[in-house]
Amino acid sequence: MKIAVVGIGIAGSYLLSRFSEKHEVDGYEFLPLERFDAVCAWGASKHEMKRLIKPTGLNFEDYILHEGRIMRIEIGRLEHAVKLKGLCTFDKKRLILDLVKGCRVKFGVSPSFQDLRDEGFDLIIDSTGMHRHLLPRVRDDLLLPTVQYRVRFTDPPFDDFYIHPFSKLGGYVWYFPIGNGEAHVGAADYFHRHDEHLAAFLREHPGEIIRKTGRPIRATPPSLCDPFFVELDGVSLVGVGESVGTVFPLLGEGIIPSLQCAEALIQNMNDLPHYRSVILQKFQLYDRVYRLLRKGFKGQLSSLRQMFALWSLYADLKRNEERYGMSISIIDMLKTSFRRRLDRSSRNMASP
Repeated sequence: MKIAVVGIGIAGSYLLSRFSEKHEVDGYEFLPLERFDAVCAWGASKHEMKRLIKPTGLNFEDYILHEGRIMRIEIGRLEHAVKLKGLCTFDKKRLILDLVKGCRVKFGVSPSFQDLRDEGFDLIIDSTGMHRHLLPRVRDDLLLPTVQYRVRFTDPPFDDFYIHPFSKLGGYVWYFPIGNGEAHVGAADYFHRHDEHLAAFLREHPGEIIRKTGRPIRATPPSLCDPFFVELDGVSLVGVGESVGTVFPLLGEGIIPSLQCAEALIQNMNDLPHYRSVILQKFQLYDRVYRLLRKGFKGQLSSLRQMFALWSLYADLKRNEERYGMSISIIDMLKTSFRRRLDRSSRNMASP
């Protein structure tokens, strides 16, 4: 087949590498090569990444920058630690560029569907992430505003992963070490408090800002991201990765889900309706988490409803500890979920 991959992020570069083995493939990236970057915190579980990257002939271990032991979670004046199980940061930009090495990629180009159809492509893949440059827009799309800095610290404030969740499940500040005293420090928040919280973090922990990036994250689950694919004039247009909602809404984690989505497309490229069914089945959890977030945003989350949602989330995470890169404990989840209330209670008890 003659295939066009539009958007050379993690999913697009993976597809370009895998499809190039048997098909005629061209890649397109709207950023010029000198400005190309891999926007996100670069965190993922090494276990699942090794499995996914192996078919490309690359060794994921070569790209690891920092492997975590403990994730520190700070809520109010209280702290909690979660044991990690393979969660790491890796050089995402270098991995992407190595995946497309030897492939035909045009940087600084943003083709339209008609352009690609006229060039005779049989399959056109929209891997443009949040933009969905080729696919129709998602109705009632939930996009979380996000900003991130790459920071170099003389004296790093943490030696491992750190997050600070906000109220009403709106988002969180993160600190992901990437080696040599540097870290990705960012924040995302539905209520637009991300700039304020990130500025406060950097005032408390000053460092040299090397780069600033920012773009919204799609928190809309796959079930609400139709159409997944379109058939026009005998040409198939299909979405993959964040363009069809494969970002874990609660965490903003999109690397592994997008690669899993790309893997599913490889296996079902000749049956796009079945590809859609596979993705909807695989990411059912995202629907439940999305509904949880929506209720949290509106302040409608009761303790009982939250307990049921947490149990459902716990069951999925516990079954897939290596995929998520952390040891999952229901006690840890309950502590993290209800500590804001405990912190408020402790302040009230301390008041005269």
